[in-house]
Amino acid sequence: MKIDSFFINALVLFALIVFLFVTAPPPLPLTDENQSATVNINRVFAMLEAENDAAREIWTKEIVKAGKQAGLKFSENWRQNNVEAGPLPALFLRETAKNMERNPLRLSLFLGSDFAISSANRFEDIQLAKFKLLKASSIPQFFLQQDTALYTAMFPDLAMSQACVDCHNDHKDTPKTDWKLNDMMGATTWMYPKQKITMDECLALLHLLRNSVKTAYARYLEKVMTFNTPPMIGDKWPKEGYYLPDVNVFIAKVKNKASVTTLNSLLDHSKPEHRKAIES
Repeated sequence: MKIDSFFINALVLFALIVFLFVTAPPPLPLTDENQSATVNINRVFAMLEAENDAAREIWTKEIVKAGKQAGLKFSENWRQNNVEAGPLPALFLRETAKNMERNPLRLSLFLGSDFAISSANRFEDIQLAKFKLLKASSIPQFFLQQDTALYTAMFPDLAMSQACVDCHNDHKDTPKTDWKLNDMMGATTWMYPKQKITMDECLALLHLLRNSVKTAYARYLEKVMTFNTPPMIGDKWPKEGYYLPDVNVFIAKVKNKASVTTLNSLLDHSKPEHRKAIES
């Protein structure tokens, strides 16, 4: 049994290294003939969370924060025709999630809270109970929702910037007005219908997330091109002035930032309490 586990882990490591560092070809079709399901979905959730964290950090700090200093604007009403702005960090995640929902793989992502501005994002029942455990321990929560038969993971969503804090405190519909920097404002929540998946499916889910982030950013650039004075789009970033990176430059930076962390999230054994939760 130990030998089989060793070879399975070795194959997982090899496949991920090829995918993350060498090339990222379109995933193989998911069929019954593919390798047997051996990867725990909780490990995949951790991998996806690491990848999503990298995309959100780059969006928040290098596009939104630096962009505001360069003269760009960001608003919850960014989709309106007369608004020259891009999506706020939480809305960029929502755009990514919407893109994933259009795929038949049934991977779901949303940002929930016990003090959500929108009632649709407010935790209730088992999700609220698990979020309370997350707030008390800061340890990711993994569980099966009996009513939906979906395996679920919750990861801390912290206030990464003062802009996030101010936006939530000042919003007209906010149920809480005393948020502070680094507060746990909610939880990034993932859901999937299977407990074990194949390595092909694991890589397909990662491919889906990356494409969804890429599409969300591409739609922002489409909106930018409607501005009266659009920034120059190419290989420069807002920290250099009134510029935005193109889609390929943006997603390349996300991949470069995320790849090592993504790999470690599947293979990390440094935190016993996290490993026990992931493997349960």
